[in-house]
Amino acid sequence: MRIDLISLFPDMLDGFMASSILARAQKQGFLEYHKHNLRQWSENKHLKVDDRPFGGGAGMLLQPEPVVRAIRALRTEESCVIYPCPDGVPLTTEQVQILAQHTHLIFLSGHYEGLDQRVRDRYIDQEFSIGDYVLTNGTLAAAVMIDAICRYIPGVLGNNVSLEQDSLSDGLLTFPQYTQPREFEGITVPEVLVSGNHAEIDRWRYVQRLEKTRQRRPDLWAKYIQSHNDGS
Repeated sequence: MRIDLISLFPDMLDGFMASSILARAQKQGFLEYHKHNLRQWSENKHLKVDDRPFGGGAGMLLQPEPVVRAIRALRTEESCVIYPCPDGVPLTTEQVQILAQHTHLIFLSGHYEGLDQRVRDRYIDQEFSIGDYVLTNGTLAAAVMIDAICRYIPGVLGNNVSLEQDSLSDGLLTFPQYTQPREFEGITVPEVLVSGNHAEIDRWRYVQRLEKTRQRRPDLWAKYIQSHNDGS
């Protein structure tokens, strides 16, 4: 997969993209990453890319011209142009899995008060929100999406079992996990996990996932119950 990032602060992700799983994915050829500064498509002598919104407002908007030039310069027939924004569709595991099937993703990082609506209407393929809060710019949101998507690129993790055990992989949160030592500060690992009975371990983990989801995420719990009542 090729990923292009268009941002006013593209260097923000240098360490992120050069570390851990994402660095290994690039080294092994599963991922190709390119960063671009939006100002390189400005035709203003001061490299200006923003202006005041019509109708007034406290902030500035990215102008359509440099953004469109950037998208046109990078886009191919296989590209999907993504704009992370607070009013986008909530990002889910299902959406991440679909995005991971693309061969080319272009992330446009918003700044200031956002992006001219005409660009959003005509040049953005998908808009996603990573949560009900606002960041100083969309580059960090793009980083979150890139990390989540790349985990589903075949070969990147090298072990699909970890994907299957992830929180939200089937609509439920993950189960509690423990490692050595067996006793820590007076608390011991649940006996079932050291019993060697894998059927009982699976059953215990499933019950734990149900209870955690019911307590912490009533929204997910309601959807899970509904899906099972529907027989899906």
